[in-house]
Amino acid sequence: MHDADTSADISAETTDAPAAPPLADRRPATRTHHGDVVTDDYEWLRDADSPDVLDHLRAENAWTRSELSHLAPLREALFTETKQRTQETDLSVPTRLGGAWYYSRTQEGRQYAVHARVPAAADDGWTPPVVEPGRAPEGEQVLLDENAEALDHDFFALGSFDVSADGTRLAYAVDTTGDERYTLRVRDLTTGQDLDDEIPDTFPGAVITPDGDHLFYLTVDEAWRPHQVWRHRVGTPASEDVLVFSEPDERFWVGVGLTRSRRYLVIELGSKTTGEAWVLEADEPTGRFRVVWERRDGVEYTVEHAALPTGRGDATHDALLVLHNDGARNFELAATDVPAPGAGLLDPATARAVVPHDPAVRLDGVDAFAGHVVLSLRRDALPRVAVVDLAAVETGSPWPLSEIDVDEPLFAVTPDANPDWAQPLLRVRHTSFATPTTVLDVDLATGVRHVRKRQPVLGGYDPADYVQQREWATAEDGTRVPISLVWRRDAVTLDAAGTRAEPAPLVLYGYGAYETSVDPYFSVPRLSLLDRGVVFAVAHVRGGGELGRAWYDGGKLAAKPHTFTDFVACGRHLVDAGWTTPRRMVAEGGSAGGLLVGAVTNLAPELFAGVLAVVPFVDALTSMLDPSLPLTVVEWDEWGDPLHDPDAYALMRSYSPYENVPDDASGYPRILATTSLHDTRVLFVEPAKWVARLRAAGAPALLKIEMSAGHGGVSGRYARWEEIAFENAWALDVLGLGGAPA
Repeated sequence: MHDADTSADISAETTDAPAAPPLADRRPATRTHHGDVVTDDYEWLRDADSPDVLDHLRAENAWTRSELSHLAPLREALFTETKQRTQETDLSVPTRLGGAWYYSRTQEGRQYAVHARVPAAADDGWTPPVVEPGRAPEGEQVLLDENAEALDHDFFALGSFDVSADGTRLAYAVDTTGDERYTLRVRDLTTGQDLDDEIPDTFPGAVITPDGDHLFYLTVDEAWRPHQVWRHRVGTPASEDVLVFSEPDERFWVGVGLTRSRRYLVIELGSKTTGEAWVLEADEPTGRFRVVWERRDGVEYTVEHAALPTGRGDATHDALLVLHNDGARNFELAATDVPAPGAGLLDPATARAVVPHDPAVRLDGVDAFAGHVVLSLRRDALPRVAVVDLAAVETGSPWPLSEIDVDEPLFAVTPDANPDWAQPLLRVRHTSFATPTTVLDVDLATGVRHVRKRQPVLGGYDPADYVQQREWATAEDGTRVPISLVWRRDAVTLDAAGTRAEPAPLVLYGYGAYETSVDPYFSVPRLSLLDRGVVFAVAHVRGGGELGRAWYDGGKLAAKPHTFTDFVACGRHLVDAGWTTPRRMVAEGGSAGGLLVGAVTNLAPELFAGVLAVVPFVDALTSMLDPSLPLTVVEWDEWGDPLHDPDAYALMRSYSPYENVPDDASGYPRILATTSLHDTRVLFVEPAKWVARLRAAGAPALLKIEMSAGHGGVSGRYARWEEIAFENAWALDVLGLGGAPA
């Protein structure tokens, strides 16, 4: 366990300042695909068990520490600012499920959360109880103290966490190495003691049946793909667990869950392009799952159980709401019957569209309640929530949507924790680049909103001090690409016409993959950048999902280069519009966003002063050529299959950052790559090889590697703040800023 004063800084690894940067040995290895012979001098860095590799990684950390030692005071200042702005002793808004209110709380000086509950009063009107931070309320029961579980571990992450509907048992899973292999356990909440049940090497997402007698959990194959669902009867050895579903197709990931009504267990599986769902009555957990719609290549769908009106008084009938893209690129919502036990496959043609396809609106998700249906959707590149009152639904007509409005130019509104089928209030979460995360309960009958909590930001924070704005860049092919910007009003000088009087330092962030949208979000550590005059911008490039499925399709597979050229277009727009200059702009991206900024570094090295690549996917071609690696086969639908398709190989060869480092990279911007030794998604070898090649070519590149963490970096909030402070101090140094904010 890390205490508050324990640093995650790499300075803990060595005290000797190296005289020169480490130059990795060249140990040529040759690969040949589709007639292309490639010599890779640094593939030997892949072996995490090799003493030579570990020595090299430690040398990289020592060099980075030495090169950035002058930033220690700035890092400390940034960490302190985050700490001083954060209410360290805090708690979440209690969420009601059945007869109890559930919440988590944090305490000053402790890295992790405590999960607890208090009994619900019969007459509370679904108003959460007032729980004072730092003071355990009367009747509190601690379900799980992560701090206690993390004792004697350098890393701790909580995976599965599910309480049975009767409130008597908790299924939870923990990872103490960072390799994302979780040990699943069962806790008897009537005694607070763990039962003998212990199941190693599970994947997050286990569920416990309403009666608490059975668990359904996931295991992974050698490529770290969740591919099997197992049933465990509580109180029996794991060796007696029953395999209930196995997916042999390596493109598909499998998940398991319960509908909100607790009526059905659902197994959902999906590739990047195809989905399938199976259902089983939750009160018959040893029965057989039935498929809803048999998979069809290119058709994605998810299901949710609903009780729909029959038109005869208050009578309802069970139905499945199917959110699908069969002939509906941006998805539509259809209703269909629940497949009966022993019934054959349902015909998708018999499903009735209740929210038809709209080319301007992307439907992202559906949540059903006893009397309402809630849709998560995306319009004008912003996430929104709409409510359907089932009492107002007319048979045969499209469902009327009532959208939850927000008075901000940029925002994100999403459903929050809503576990109870009968709850009369809908909990949503609202945030923006300037608005701290705000939890609201919306009365489903009246629409009245109750603000339950706004994320406290200490030190006199005022959202009015910050400005948000949307701009549009023009890509090479004429496509308009949205850019979101936020800055401190008094730290960026504008003239009377609202244009920049002088260029500002700017961080441009991007991702652009998997249809993942980078929506407006509030960040306490980011305030330290904004208060020093930095403009923070997000390039919503193709490959993300901000503008619907077409936006995603426009930046994947053969269209992947659009992601990179869109980002360059956004950078050049910000320069041309006077927001910044190349010498005052840092590009930032993580994971697939690390691939983005790595590719952009090769495309336009003159456009940026620095590139921050967090756990970057920079040796993408090598990884996609090896189907034994975690995620590779699953990812072929995203990037292409270079192992079997020569065109996909040639395309990835043309943009993969590691493959395209020039012999002379001395004119490249400053580069900082971060990674973790136990990352199972983007292996540490990718940034390690990239930095080795960059440095050999003369680029000013640094590598920071956490020796006891995974893809998400270090665990614990204080350690995470220190990690962010390290990255932000480096960015400020590149931008020529330091010291206290003006």
